[in-house]
Amino acid sequence: MTNPAWLNANDDATILLDITVVPKSSRTRILAVHDARLKIQLTAQPVDGQANEALVRFIAETLGVSKAQVDIVGGAANRKKTVRLTGVNRTFVILRLTP
Repeated sequence: MTNPAWLNANDDATILLDITVVPKSSRTRILAVHDARLKIQLTAQPVDGQANEALVRFIAETLGVSKAQVDIVGGAANRKKTVRLTGVNRTFVILRLTP
């Protein structure tokens, strides 16, 4: 399976996701792909790391993995984020997160 533009992975050891977050939305969900990034709406406020925590929790719950396997490695204070996944199957990630 070919990697979508928003996913970078050479193997299943480490996967990087390019995400644009839309905080203060009416519901938390994967909305679309826009500018080669996965667009995710969050109900959380972008204050005191609330949106970051909500993003990590949402991705972990969607993939059925622990929050320790999901880490924001870029853009913590920005709407455009890079999220690292460890120990998760690449094909499974594509199937679960593709809008």
